[in-house]
Amino acid sequence: MSNMPTGSGRRTAGNILIFLGGLALTASAATKFARITPVVNQLAAIGFDGGRLMIIATLEICSAVLFLISRTRSIGLLLISSYMGGAIAAHLGHGEPVYQPAFVLSLLWIGAYLRHPEILWSLNLSAGTRSQAAKQASQHTALRQI
Repeated sequence: MSNMPTGSGRRTAGNILIFLGGLALTASAATKFARITPVVNQLAAIGFDGGRLMIIATLEICSAVLFLISRTRSIGLLLISSYMGGAIAAHLGHGEPVYQPAFVLSLLWIGAYLRHPEILWSLNLSAGTRSQAAKQASQHTALRQI
């Protein structure tokens, strides 16, 4: 990971992936709010119908908006990870394929990493990279306290 370029190309790629992932989540929430028949039927089959469907759509859109705003991206990523983890669990529990929610979640994490490499500071990285990541994390914390 330490060989990752730090230039504007990486940041641009991260921004694109963040935008695409956020767009996918927003579009998914919109289909739930619009009560598109195939979506409603699929979710009703696994127990998410009526008011539950609106709760799911609201959670999805709120998480997406928080993720798309740079200042709230960390909490948005946490909420999206929880939301998509639930989606993966629901798919597994009903014998459905999990590739779609897993792909979107991967896209969002990769985009967040490319845009904000310090997001993975707590992982056990190599000594040189860990020192740099820890330094970035402490600088990030210090900036938030200002």
